[in-house]
This record gives sequence, structure tokens and C-alpha cells, in this order.
Amino acid sequence: MNSKTTILTGDRPTGPLHLGHYVGSLRQRVALQQDYQQFVLVADLQGLTDNGSNPQKIRDNIPEVLADYLAAGIDPGLTTICLQSALPALAELTALYMNIVTVARVERNPTVKNEIAQKGFARTLPVGFLVYPVSQAADITAFKAEVVPVGDDQLPMIEQTNEIVHKMNSLLPAPVLRHCKAMLSDTSRLPGVDGSAKMSKSLGNTLHLSASEEMIHRAVSAMYTDPTHLKIADPGQIEGNVVFTWLDAFHPDKAKVAAMKAHYQQGGLGDRTCKNELEICLQELIAPMRERRATFIQDKGMLMALLKKGSERAHDVTQHTLREVKRGLGIPVF
Repeated sequence: MNSKTTILTGDRPTGPLHLGHYVGSLRQRVALQQDYQQFVLVADLQGLTDNGSNPQKIRDNIPEVLADYLAAGIDPGLTTICLQSALPALAELTALYMNIVTVARVERNPTVKNEIAQKGFARTLPVGFLVYPVSQAADITAFKAEVVPVGDDQLPMIEQTNEIVHKMNSLLPAPVLRHCKAMLSDTSRLPGVDGSAKMSKSLGNTLHLSASEEMIHRAVSAMYTDPTHLKIADPGQIEGNVVFTWLDAFHPDKAKVAAMKAHYQQGGLGDRTCKNELEICLQELIAPMRERRATFIQDKGMLMALLKKGSERAHDVTQHTLREVKRGLGIPVF
């Protein structure tokens, strides 16, 4: 029996992954896979909650996300990569959990409220989107994950998952589900290249892991700095300055970044110099990922075979949890 702590994480395949994913979770997954039993879920069913009329978008992006995973360093020999729709236990657990969660509780979830507002839903809100926190709880608990790497905007999801765990366990003769805790990255929320509060595929302010040299150059050149820093000699502000936020997130030499901050605040350091330093850093980070990704995406058959193998392993794990829950509830298990 594997004694390692179990981690579950994943992504909706609504587009290629970007640097927000990388600092928020991807590089953490790569570091953790040696010491944890890690499952990474390609959440295609959740991707459909706001793309139900365009399933091809989800279908086409599944291999794109897989290529990003491998390019970033996720090792399928250490991490089980699986597909949500290939795991029927997740849908069945979702159905069971929905009976113990009220509409009022889901509507109170701040993450859901913010995303509903961002996407402009009103009475056109899909039911699946409203209840996707319940689906996430099913994902986490089906794997009995104890640790879930998330951004701070996802903390309400962890809270709601643990509420469901507590309620469901109270209905069973003995506890089956495990409580989980969030693992935040050092940079849990990366601002978009346009200065928006968060980098998001839906906002179009991302920089993909496959970005070309020219894309990186254009993105950095257009980045928001300090609008009051009109002359190089002027003291500059680093708070809210996207370039320095990104330097903090990506630059490997923290001492050098600290010295640049002090110089910028004192005056005498130009925005172009800071942007040049960031661009060098990003070019060095993305180039090898871009090259590896270009190789992986050429063999979509290999990518889908890898996903099938991981899904078969995850199927056994999640079905075991479902059977335990059903037996505890007195539901026949055939």
C-alpha cells in the first residue's frame, strides 16, 4: 500500500496553459511529484460547464494541455494524469453530494459569484456551472486527496469540500472521506500582462508556455510599470508594478531583484532596463518548454494513450471510494 500523502490537482482544457498556471501550480506539481502520490485531472466535464455549446473547444484542447504538462516537467511515471469524463465515479459522487448541499450555499461561494459576474451570466447561468464546486469536491474526495495545490482564489472551494466531507461522513457508519488542506504557491495569483488582477485565458491577457520569442518581447514591452516614473532619475513605485511582480515570480536571482527594487525606488533605474531583465528571464524559462512542447504535440496518439493509461489507474481508485460511500449509505453495490 502506498503510504505517500495524496495530492489532487488539475486544469480545465479550455486552452493551452500559461505562465499563471505555471507559477500557480505547475512548477509546484513538478517539485512535489517525487515525494507525493500525485493525480492530475484533466477536467473536461467542468470545462463544459460554460462551454456546453462548444464541446469541440474542450476536445481539441485536451492534447494541448497534456503537451503543456509534459513540457513543464510532469513525469507520467511519477504522476497519474487522468481524464475527468473517463471516471464515472466522479459524476456519481457529484450527484450524491448535491443532495446535501443547498442552492444558497453554492450561491454564497465567493469564487462562484466572482466568476458568474466575470462571465456575464444572469438567467443564462448553466446549472452545471453553478454547482461545479460540488463537482470539485467529488474530484478531491474520490481520490482521498489530503493536499490540493490551489491559488488563493480557490480557497472557498476547499472550505466547501471540507463541509461536504463532514456532512457525508456524518451520514456513514464510519468516516470514509478525508478532509483536505490547500497548498498555496509563493505566487498564487499572477497579474495579467495588461495589469489586470489575474492572468486568465478568458480575459486574453496571458502568456502561454509555448509563446514565441516575439510574443514574449511584445508582452514584456507592453507591461504596466509606474505611470509617475517619467524620468529615469525619478523615484519609482514597485507596488502594483507588473514588471517587478513578474520578476519576483520568475527571476532566479532574488538578491538581484531586491537590489533592482531598491535602485528603482531611489531613482536612476529605467523601466526599459527592468523590462530587459525580465525578458531575458522569461526567454530562458519558456524556450526549453516551447521546444519540448513542439515535439510532444506532434504525437497526439502518444498523448492520448498516456491519458488512457492514467485514467485506467484512476478509475480503480475512484470506484473504490464510490463503493465505500454507497455501502455506507445503504445503496446497493453490484
